[in-house]
Amino acid sequence: MKFSTREDIEAPIDYVFSRITDFQGFERQALRRGADVQRVDNAGVPAEGSAWDVAFKFRGKDRKLNAMITRLDAPTELRIDTAGNGIDGVTYVELVPLSRNRTRIAVSLELAPKSLSARLLLQSLKLAKNNLTRRFKMRVTEFAEDVEDSYRKRA
Repeated sequence: MKFSTREDIEAPIDYVFSRITDFQGFERQALRRGADVQRVDNAGVPAEGSAWDVAFKFRGKDRKLNAMITRLDAPTELRIDTAGNGIDGVTYVELVPLSRNRTRIAVSLELAPKSLSARLLLQSLKLAKNNLTRRFKMRVTEFAEDVEDSYRKRA
């Protein structure tokens, strides 16, 4: 199952990249939503190979996943591979500078089952794909708006 969207952001590519690689901020957001996030590596600055263990509840069951940065090419690319509960995922973020102060962000998420129970879970999610796609796009749009607002306040 794949989700993808793109947004144009009124901010320079370096600023947008700094925001998509603010992993401490994402960790805090996940903690506020009830997830347990543990950084696996002890490196100070996230780089290729940085990893996190995440535990959360989804559809009434405890879920665990491991997320690892597999590509970090500043300021244009970020790839995070996830694995857990029989589902492998790849999140890919690409940034393209449209002008000095405008950046296009393209985000895709692809999920693949590795077990029968994971296949059944993804099959049930496919029934709600339109709703999930809308929510995915809404989250990316909200992120883009937050980046624009913080850049304006900073400038």
